[in-house]
Amino acid sequence: MAEQLAAFFQDKMPPEIAIFIISMLPVLELRGGLIAAAVLGVDFWIAFPICVIGNMLPIPFILLFIRKIFEWMKKTRLFKKIAIKLEERAKKKADAGKKHKYKLWGLYVLVAVPLPGTGGWTGALVADIMDIRIKHAFPVITAGVISAGIIMSLPTYIIPEIVKLFA
Repeated sequence: MAEQLAAFFQDKMPPEIAIFIISMLPVLELRGGLIAAAVLGVDFWIAFPICVIGNMLPIPFILLFIRKIFEWMKKTRLFKKIAIKLEERAKKKADAGKKHKYKLWGLYVLVAVPLPGTGGWTGALVADIMDIRIKHAFPVITAGVISAGIIMSLPTYIIPEIVKLFA
């Protein structure tokens, strides 16, 4: 999906703006932004901070306003099912961490491991459901996003460069 978005944005705007926008989107986040950056030929040292900032920009708003947004969504016919599904998904992930005294570490791992259904957006939802205060959740989510970026730099930038050296 990140590749298709990169192709869509390619002639419409500078690649740096495209990867910033892709990194802000739920589901894709920094992971999709780095893939798009590699596809668009953006240098890693430029792409990485852009993707981190793009991924982190929505997080404080999610942490502060997600409950009110879900309340509003549940009152509409169009968004009710989506809000319920997102809340249930986040509650399942939060339930595992609530019982654990290391819930900040669990939040970090949830954000840092680049798997489907993880990332900053999910981490912010889970932090809210687990009642982790923003002053604790935001730095943990930031560290997780940076760690995910380091992990994602392997398949997007480092391994392809190594392959080129030996080709």
